[in-house]
Amino acid sequence: MTFQQFAYNNVIRNSRIYAAFFMASIFSVMVFFVYSMLMFHPNIEDKFLRDVAFGGMLVAQVILIVFTLFFLFYSMSAFLQARLHEFGVLLHLGMERQQLNRLIFLETMILGFISITIGIFFGFSFSKFFFMIIRELFILDSLPLYLSWKPFALTIIVFLSQFIIISISSVVFIRKKEIIQLIKGDGKHNEVATYRKGNAFLGVGLLLVAYSLVIFSVFHMNIFLSLLIVLMAFIGTYFFYTDSILYILDIIRRKESLYWHSFRLIAFAEASIKIRENARMFFVVTIVSTIAFLSVGVVTSFTSFTAQYRELNPVSIFYASDWDNPFEEAHVMKLSQELQREGLSYELVKFNVKKQTSSNSHEQVNVIKESEVNSLAIALKIPLIDLKQGEALLVSDTQVDFDNIRSGKEQTVLEESSIPIQIKGVYKYSIFPSFTLKNRAFIISDEDFSLLTEPLFGFNLEESRTTFFAFHVSEWLRTKDVGTDLDKIMTETMGISEVNPNPFYFINPGLNFSVIRATFALLLFTGLLVAAVLLLAAGSFVYFKLYTDLERDKKQFDVLRRMGVTDQELVKIVNRQLVPQFFLPWGLAMVHSTFSFIFLQAFWVDLAAVSIAKEMLIVLIVFTVIQVSYFYLIRWRYIAHIQE
Repeated sequence: MTFQQFAYNNVIRNSRIYAAFFMASIFSVMVFFVYSMLMFHPNIEDKFLRDVAFGGMLVAQVILIVFTLFFLFYSMSAFLQARLHEFGVLLHLGMERQQLNRLIFLETMILGFISITIGIFFGFSFSKFFFMIIRELFILDSLPLYLSWKPFALTIIVFLSQFIIISISSVVFIRKKEIIQLIKGDGKHNEVATYRKGNAFLGVGLLLVAYSLVIFSVFHMNIFLSLLIVLMAFIGTYFFYTDSILYILDIIRRKESLYWHSFRLIAFAEASIKIRENARMFFVVTIVSTIAFLSVGVVTSFTSFTAQYRELNPVSIFYASDWDNPFEEAHVMKLSQELQREGLSYELVKFNVKKQTSSNSHEQVNVIKESEVNSLAIALKIPLIDLKQGEALLVSDTQVDFDNIRSGKEQTVLEESSIPIQIKGVYKYSIFPSFTLKNRAFIISDEDFSLLTEPLFGFNLEESRTTFFAFHVSEWLRTKDVGTDLDKIMTETMGISEVNPNPFYFINPGLNFSVIRATFALLLFTGLLVAAVLLLAAGSFVYFKLYTDLERDKKQFDVLRRMGVTDQELVKIVNRQLVPQFFLPWGLAMVHSTFSFIFLQAFWVDLAAVSIAKEMLIVLIVFTVIQVSYFYLIRWRYIAHIQE
């Protein structure tokens, strides 16, 4: 047997321990390769789409690289720790240190080579399906599978470099151990679980303060406070596992009625050992799981915004023209021709908006005729307005605050024309795209509108009017190619000035929504894949910690079996030992995520009046189902090995 064959057989012999490590590594390589395929795709010609795809994929890849490096280092350290006795025996039998270092390096590189090969294979196989999803998200004509050396080279270089770094680190880890230490292995199992009482209280205290600050932020939104919350939760979580849990278990041990009962004694005694040994692992799993929950929750919250986008922007195409706009006729004609070219039927409603001064606020207001609003309401299939003379409704989508309308009615006078009106309330339906009206807007009866004969103070009649053109298209998503020239003008001019320098205002919600939907959907898809890698890795931490201690656990259960413990009682003991290892870090991660979602909900309400409660609940339920399923799968295999 050659040295290379010996290294290969070592990997195969420990395949049970390496199983979860292989799965997480392969999946990380696969996701990274798929992202690379999209980054280098030659058919994405649109600069914006390429920037969005490239930016999203680049961020995801950086996260994967950093996390995978940490995951590999932690995993290999745990694997080598479990094999210390084996290495000690090899050295005792005459193997030189350089040969042992070479053995560890070869084993790690074999693992890396297999993971990279299989990950790239599945990544390339999955790329076609991935491109089909991206094509639908970006509404592209085609996004075929292609073959290029760039994604392969990038993936191989990145992950091969990571495995080389881990291999060298592993060699350094073993080099520090003496032969007698290696033969003894990990001798911490019999140590007394110690803790610091001050740290125990500090851990719980920091978590409680962090949660309290989240509740405080709901009523007093402060983004900078979130940094303090994250720091406190991070430190508090660490002390919670290293000291707080051990302190709680110590209190339970002092309660004879709780501790000295049947199998609780075994369960609690073993739990204190497992928690002390795996405190850092529990901490890592909790943080990784929390990040996974939040990554999905944050990008999922975007879907709430996109779902309400159509309600906030009911008009398919909106064009507002000032009194001195020389392009009005040409632009409206061009928009009509482009809609016809796309084969889209549409309804055009023209609004003659007059400007007056409100006697209450002494500010300029826009006044809209009731019949014109009803014409658009018919097209949008929303209820019509029936106003009497002297009555008015406030348009609900202006940029000003309407908190002063407390009773639902407000009396004011349009000063220039001396027209008294009573505002009955706010119009419940959106009729114009968001943020198109810079001032308050009133809908008044046709009779009152005809009496507005005087211009705005300091202006003539022409200067006191604005014209709106509202295009309603039932197939509004197909309008993404209509008015692109006007949209480009608006983007360029508004990008350098807070005030619109153009004599017109144009917005195409269909075009904007296609960009928003594609961007958010890509973020969601990216977040889901990254979260899947994080969750798989988090489960792997528990898996290989469980199986590295399997031989010791088998000896303990064998002693219990000889003492008369039945298989049914054995399963009870296993359940009480496995449940904390699986659900303690997961449960704390769920608590962290719940409070984070509360903060996120307050942020969205403050930003765009969007509720994400439904999406957050779905995310938590889905992750709960995944964790429970994973627990039963691992428990089934663990009990099977224990009973061998």
